[in-house]
Amino acid sequence: MTDDAAPDRSDLRASDADRERVAEVLRDAVAEGRLDMAEFEERLEQTYQARTYRELAPITRDLPAPGVVAPPVVSLHKEPVPDGSWAGRIVGGEGSSTWAVAVLSGFQRKGRWTVPRRFTCVAFWGGGEIDLREADFAAGEVEISCFAVMGGVQITVPPGVEVVVRGIGVMGGFDQRESGAVGEPGAPRVVVTGFAFWGGVGVERKKTRAARRQEKLDRKAARRESRAAFRDDVQEAHQRMLEGHKDLLRGHGPGQGLGHALGEERGRREERREQRRVERREEYGRREERRQRRHED
Repeated sequence: MTDDAAPDRSDLRASDADRERVAEVLRDAVAEGRLDMAEFEERLEQTYQARTYRELAPITRDLPAPGVVAPPVVSLHKEPVPDGSWAGRIVGGEGSSTWAVAVLSGFQRKGRWTVPRRFTCVAFWGGGEIDLREADFAAGEVEISCFAVMGGVQITVPPGVEVVVRGIGVMGGFDQRESGAVGEPGAPRVVVTGFAFWGGVGVERKKTRAARRQEKLDRKAARRESRAAFRDDVQEAHQRMLEGHKDLLRGHGPGQGLGHALGEERGRREERREQRRVERREEYGRREERRQRRHED
């Protein structure tokens, strides 16, 4: 007795992190001159539209990874994650940056970086931006201490991360809107502390650009499918109307007199009713499409 064949892993669904890794390889390739801008834009579009590993693999097959001579391909093996999807982003270590200062200026920490266990920042007549949406974390709980004096710091966290705000404001404030929301299993916990004097520290929760782009593509695909299904329903209803009318005409011969005339009249009434139903369906479809466009805008 033989075992069943293992499923093709190339048909597994790719995640946002998988698409971002491919996009990073493409950015390195265009910076090194391996791709021109037209090729880069074409492959980037394919990357964000890819749904499975099979669609991602060919995009970087002829490109080397940074520091590697042999051309890599996207792995088709989905490794099990013991503690949820966040486990791969809690990497340990010391963090890539532990402090930042903005005096009459500004600072940014965004993109792919590792948040240390404790990050301290100061904004004096300046501003800072701390973006954690694509960041890794040195521990399951990290603390961001913000000191804003006549300045401000904006912290952006991805969905699923628990946020706790414990800062103190004097003629200033700490944004509490995202504090207290329960995080996803295995997600890191971000504790925001510090002091704001004539300044403020804001905290907002936003999806990555890749996630928003994918949602937009999914909405467009759903609208296309809905319009195609509606057209098919209208055509099917019209076909049924014609076939019913033909059957009605075949069922009444010329010698049946009044019965024949009544049958024809019933057929015409049924045809008019079916035509009104088709028109109402079309009008409903047009209204639904306009409503979806307004909602998207």
